Amino acid sequence: MYAFFERLFDPLASAPVVRPPDRTARFFWAFLRPIRGLLLLTLVIAGVGALAELALYAFLGVLVDWMIETGPDQFWDSHAPLLIAMAIIALLIRPVAVLASRGLINLALVPGLTSVVRWRSHRYVVRQSLSYFQDDFAGRIAQKVMQSGPALREAVINVLDGVWFLLIYLIGTLALFAGLDWRLGIPVLLWVLSYGAVIIWMVPPVRAKSAAVSEANSGLSGRIVDSYTNVQSVKLFAHAEREDAFAMEGMRRYLHAFQQLMRSIFTMTVTLTVLNSLLIAAVAAISIVHWAQGALTVGEIAIANGLIIRLTQMSGWILRTITALFENVGVVQNAVETISQPNRVLDSPGAVDLTVPKGEIEFRNVHFHYGRESGVIDDLTLTVHPGEKVGLVGRSGAGKSTLVNLLLRFYDLEGGRILIDGQDITQVTQDSLRRNIAVVTQDTGLLHRSIRDNITYGRPDAPEAAIMRAARQAEANMFIPDLVDPVGRSGYDAHVGERGVKLSGGQRQRIAIARVILKDAPVLVLDEATSALDSEVEAAIQGQLQSLMQGKTVIAIAHRLSTIAALDRLVVLDHGRIVEQGSHAELVARGGLYAQLWQRQSGGFLGLEAADLAS
Repeated sequence: MYAFFERLFDPLASAPVVRPPDRTARFFWAFLRPIRGLLLLTLVIAGVGALAELALYAFLGVLVDWMIETGPDQFWDSHAPLLIAMAIIALLIRPVAVLASRGLINLALVPGLTSVVRWRSHRYVVRQSLSYFQDDFAGRIAQKVMQSGPALREAVINVLDGVWFLLIYLIGTLALFAGLDWRLGIPVLLWVLSYGAVIIWMVPPVRAKSAAVSEANSGLSGRIVDSYTNVQSVKLFAHAEREDAFAMEGMRRYLHAFQQLMRSIFTMTVTLTVLNSLLIAAVAAISIVHWAQGALTVGEIAIANGLIIRLTQMSGWILRTITALFENVGVVQNAVETISQPNRVLDSPGAVDLTVPKGEIEFRNVHFHYGRESGVIDDLTLTVHPGEKVGLVGRSGAGKSTLVNLLLRFYDLEGGRILIDGQDITQVTQDSLRRNIAVVTQDTGLLHRSIRDNITYGRPDAPEAAIMRAARQAEANMFIPDLVDPVGRSGYDAHVGERGVKLSGGQRQRIAIARVILKDAPVLVLDEATSALDSEVEAAIQGQLQSLMQGKTVIAIAHRLSTIAALDRLVVLDHGRIVEQGSHAELVARGGLYAQLWQRQSGGFLGLEAADLAS
């Protein structure tokens, strides 16, 4: 039975990755439209259950009158058909409708809606441009993705469980009262108008206040995650109290926002309590007066007052439901602002897969300024020939890493073109571009997964022998067998912790190099690839890197100039422009910026004072 309901909605069904709508109503509709038939079925079945409950209240009043009018001896003979009908409604129709609607809601819609919103939102967000993540807290973004699913789900369930049920109940109550005595409907109509006024005037502000709570909560999560992620820095500088203050500011914002929301909800509760009390008193008074005049029977009084008591009991739950509806809509609205941001780097229409038969890289009149008017990269032209090993040299901020990021298309150019084997990188798919470029960076962040998973990130289908060979070539086989994680997994199955925190910097770098060796892409980028290694391990790996570079086009960045001095050509950058290029010997003999940087090296590292040399 469970599987029947669960199979009605597959939230992880294959679907193209598209940008979620940036308007709240459209965001809802984007996820509800594919299951509109299931939603309609749920409304119909839930409506049958609500009508069956109303029928039971009506039967209750009729039953009281029958018991007064008919003696026990004739009771069954006189009313058998209607009693059987009452039993069918009570024992069959209502339970089946209630259980069917609960099955649809609890087993299909609740888990399905939560998962489909999170899944599709995550698939879009994980493909966002690098700048999207650089401009926000990772914890805050994750919170928005995680909140969006439950919030949209609860908003929909609020409508199915609350608003729809109340609508049927109100219409049914007014219809029954009209059949008893139209004057009984007057206080109900006045109550409905007052209840509507409460919803119109008091509930919408809850949406804005709920959005503020959601934003404050996400900001708080971002602050706390930021502290935890950088806990080593917190401890190195003994700044636990500083982080307390940083978190406290976020908590105060959250507390203030939450208090404002609770004030609005309490005001609605007080108003509704007064309205309910007046409704009960008014209907009771009118029914008693009309009974005394002989216009109503005892059974009809039971119907009227029973329905009103039930309605007032429901009203608090319904108002909480409607309030929750607006709260959840506010949460979704707040999440949409983060999730549905346009991707700044998109594949061009008709983009094809990149093919790299040779590996020639051309930078033609490249301009890039991170949105500013000038700076970083200015009119740079450079050709890296197939199989050539080129080193990029320059002070910090000269544009070396930016050039690599542009090659990987983490950002779009503001002018010029980049071509690989004559193919403009803006006209090929980003996935195929990055599949053909292997990168080892200075700041190696590993996934909190096993050693094997991290190495095979370079080639997921790699056989075990290839994984072992790559680890051996990266000199990682020296430490991997001795690794044991906190739950007892060892060797290649050991998990490395968040961003590889369980490993030393040199161990992380060797895993990253093994990953690149396994990937075996035709273009290789080394961005301070051996900076975290000690001299002995670096010397061992340098030989493997030389082997790895054979037959590949290589761009290498290093502040330790001795690590790139033997490359085919060195390109010296200064303020985003090429100021020199040639072999190590040629540049030293020329006596320019490179020669000055080389002279100021101490132990092979670029001195901090080097920035003064060009002045």
